[in-house]
Amino acid sequence: MRALYVNTPGEDPDLEVREVDTPTPGEGEALVKVASAGLCNHDVAIMRGLLRRGVNPDVILGHEIAGTVEQTGTGTSALNPGDRVVANLTVFCGECERCVAGHEYRCETGRGVGHGVNGGFAEYVTLPERCFVRLPDGVDLETASVLACPIAVTLQALKDVARTHAGETVLVTGAGGGLGVHALQIATALGGQVLAATSSPEKLDSLEAYAPGGVVLGGELDFSEIALALTEDAGADIVVDTVGSATFSSSLRSLTQFGRLVVLGEVEGNRVSFNLAEVIFRDATVLGSSGAGKAQVEEVIRMVAAGEVTPVVSDQVPLDDARTAFDLVTSRQAFGRVVLVP
Repeated sequence: MRALYVNTPGEDPDLEVREVDTPTPGEGEALVKVASAGLCNHDVAIMRGLLRRGVNPDVILGHEIAGTVEQTGTGTSALNPGDRVVANLTVFCGECERCVAGHEYRCETGRGVGHGVNGGFAEYVTLPERCFVRLPDGVDLETASVLACPIAVTLQALKDVARTHAGETVLVTGAGGGLGVHALQIATALGGQVLAATSSPEKLDSLEAYAPGGVVLGGELDFSEIALALTEDAGADIVVDTVGSATFSSSLRSLTQFGRLVVLGEVEGNRVSFNLAEVIFRDATVLGSSGAGKAQVEEVIRMVAAGEVTPVVSDQVPLDDARTAFDLVTSRQAFGRVVLVP
C-alpha cells in the first residue's frame, strides 16, 4: 500500500509517499480502506518538528480517519467487511477507570492514533475494532473523517467541559479553521448565541452563515473590545479559544462575569502572559479540553445525520500532494478542514 512518511520534520518538511506492506488485521482488529483522512494542526505540528511528545519515530500520521472495512481478524464481532466507519482518536483498553468514565481518549494505557500507532495517511489502516464506529448510510464518507476530530472534540469542549446552556453567548476564536467553524455549529446546536472571531478578512463572508451574532475581525488588534460591543458590554459567557497563546489574553478579556474560557487549539507548548486580575475579578474559570470519547463521536454522527451539524471540508487533496495540503493549513487559506485522499 501507499503511505505518507515524514522523513525530516521542519518548516520545510520532507514528506514522502512510500510503498509498504499492507497490514494484516490481528485478533480483534479490523483492516479499513481509508476514504479520507483530515489534516489536523496536530499533524502539522509534528511535520514542523514542533511536537514530539508521544510521537513514535517513522509513524504514519493521521488520526482523523473514515473508510470501509476491508477485512476483520479473528475474534471480531462488531464489524463486517463493507461496513462504513469512522475511527476514534485513541487505541483504548475499554476497562480502566478513565475508559469506563467515557474518557477513552485519556486511557491509562492508550496510544494515540497517528502518533502512537500508525494512522490514516495511507491506503489502509489497522486498529482494534472497538476503535471504529459504524456510519449510517446518510453520512458522506468523503467528509466523515472530521467527525471525531474536529467535530466531536468541539462537542466535548462545549457540552462536557464548558457545560453550555441554551441562551448563553459563545465566542469562538480561530472561527474559520477546522476546530472553529465546527465549534460554531456545535454551540448553535446547543442553543448558544454565537459570535465568531477571525484574523482572516477573506473568511468573513463565509463565517456570517455560521455566526448570526456577529463576526469579529481580530488580526493584530485586541478583539475583546469589539466582542464587548457586540454583547452590549456584557461579554461572552463562554469563549472557546481554538488558537491559543496568540489570542489567550483577548479571549480572557472577552468574558462576562463568571465566564468560562476553554482552551483547546494549541499543542506546541507556547507560553502566555496575562493579567491575573482579569481572572480574579471576573470570577473566571479557565479550562483545558482535548480529545473526545466514543460517546461524543456517536453523538456527532447522530447530529450530522440529522442535519444539525455539517462537516466543512475546503479541500480534498490526493495523498501524493500532501505538501499542498500542508501549505494550505500553515498559510491559513483553508476554511474548515483539509483532508487527504489516498
